[in-house]
Amino acid sequence: MKNWQKLVLVFFIAAVSLLAQFAFNAPQIARFIITIAGGILALSMFIEMIKTLRKGNYGVDLLAITAIIATLLVGEYWASLIIILMLVGGETLEDYAAGRANRELSALLKKTPEIAHVVREGKVIDMELDDVEIGARLLIKPMEVVPIDGLLLSEAALLDESSITGEAKPMELQQGDEVLSGAINGSSSIEIQTSVAASESQFQKIVALVREAAETPANFVRLADRYAVPFTIMAYVIAAVAYFVSGDPVRIAEVLVVASPCPLILAAPIAFVSGMSRSSKNGFLIKNGTIIEKLATAKAIFFDKTGTITDGKIEVDEVVPVEGVSREELLEIVYTIERSSNHILAKAVSSYAESHGVHALELGDLNEVAGLGVTGQIKNQLIKIGRANFVGAPEGLDFETAFYVSRAGQYIGAVTFSDSLRKNAPAVIKDLRQAGFDHITMLTGDNARVANKIAAQVGITEVYSSMLPEEKLAKIEASSVHPTIMVGDGVNDAPALTLSDVGISIGTGNNTVASEAADIVLLKNDLSSVVKAVHISRDTLKIAKQSVLIGITICVILMLIAATGLIPAIIGALFQELIDVVSILYALRALKGFKNK
Repeated sequence: MKNWQKLVLVFFIAAVSLLAQFAFNAPQIARFIITIAGGILALSMFIEMIKTLRKGNYGVDLLAITAIIATLLVGEYWASLIIILMLVGGETLEDYAAGRANRELSALLKKTPEIAHVVREGKVIDMELDDVEIGARLLIKPMEVVPIDGLLLSEAALLDESSITGEAKPMELQQGDEVLSGAINGSSSIEIQTSVAASESQFQKIVALVREAAETPANFVRLADRYAVPFTIMAYVIAAVAYFVSGDPVRIAEVLVVASPCPLILAAPIAFVSGMSRSSKNGFLIKNGTIIEKLATAKAIFFDKTGTITDGKIEVDEVVPVEGVSREELLEIVYTIERSSNHILAKAVSSYAESHGVHALELGDLNEVAGLGVTGQIKNQLIKIGRANFVGAPEGLDFETAFYVSRAGQYIGAVTFSDSLRKNAPAVIKDLRQAGFDHITMLTGDNARVANKIAAQVGITEVYSSMLPEEKLAKIEASSVHPTIMVGDGVNDAPALTLSDVGISIGTGNNTVASEAADIVLLKNDLSSVVKAVHISRDTLKIAKQSVLIGITICVILMLIAATGLIPAIIGALFQELIDVVSILYALRALKGFKNK
């Protein structure tokens, strides 16, 4: 039975018992009903406590069980009912605070191809992936996902590999190049030859990694449990001393009633719910209440680069003409050739040229050379734009992503591209260091030159480049500092987001896979929300601890008074409700946090 169903049942039992006691003047029936209900709850809690102890965790259940049993044994059944109501209500709130969001990664599974188009003797046959042999010839239609890793048989291909590498720019492949499953084909059909079995393909590995990481148990102990053992021991000692001095077993029940751990069970979940509510108002969702404590105590954070530190948009970086050619002239030539192309780099250079007021020249004989570039006639001169070897560019040019340009057989310059840095990324890294994060690391699938350049711009000194998803996982697993935070987007980040203690997904509007894998989803495409999430989590944890300690302090004072016999059991149970109210009201401060935040 779920906890909310238990709560409804307890309210029903309370209503029936009250009717029996006061409407029908049958106190024995009321006592019988409450005793049976209390006994069943105590038994179920005892079974759960044994399971918890076997896992090496110590909770507040033992004290609650003995409080219920003690009140029933001495005939204080109404006090027992009040305790039961608060315990079940606390567990229901705790379930709500946990906000269990364990949804299947349906978006990832939908992207996983189920069939492959196998080419045999000039015919195309659709086959289940598991039936495709190594070395089979596959047809990949336009905009289809590559189902199995292989080698490109076609002359050239333009593939979007962002699902695997996380990098925004498309990959231009030539015959014989490796093709990774999960990549999305361009606008032309291509053929590949499979090099591995379907189960060993890169995309299938990502799916497996996410599932495996999701099953990895989290090393987390409820906030209340940290105080449970000393509090329980203290309660038993005071109860034992009270009985030893008075010789009255009722004193045990009176002490244990006010020691009932409702503040421990209620205060922290309510503070966490309040913190989660505050988070949603600030533009991000925390899926699970336990994540708040992990985030609040984290000191190590890992960042993906593309779409996280950068905004994932390709832009013109530099226009680099040779001596004797102006920037405007080079940009005018490139714009004239590329403005009609749908290539992502062509679109970037066209936007750049248009924003700088560049006008197109008269163009003739435009041709595309698959996998190499394009040619065209401007002022009766042959213009080539594309790869360095295609245009005859000199060796030693250190451009990572560029259009190289030649005119009449002479190299005249290049237009370079980069993934633009998020404007607030340097400030975010600075704020995180000020917040006590001593370990800030960038993990990226991009090359070392680009990764180091971006890292230097934002102030990250620890950088790992050219990484595949499983390599990112290895770095996070090897961290000597826990809890760990991973911030990223994209399918390729899903395993790392899941395995880290706290996974934070940048909300880009369409990345449902990363959102499902993450513990925290930034609804706004704003990196500064990471800093806000840390501060709100720390506020929330501090308030939760304070509310628990306030409740415990009042409980200890009341236990000492109850030990003298001045507080009857039912009055003690009502006092316990006042303690709950105080703890809850303080925990609700997490809705707004501290004034200086």
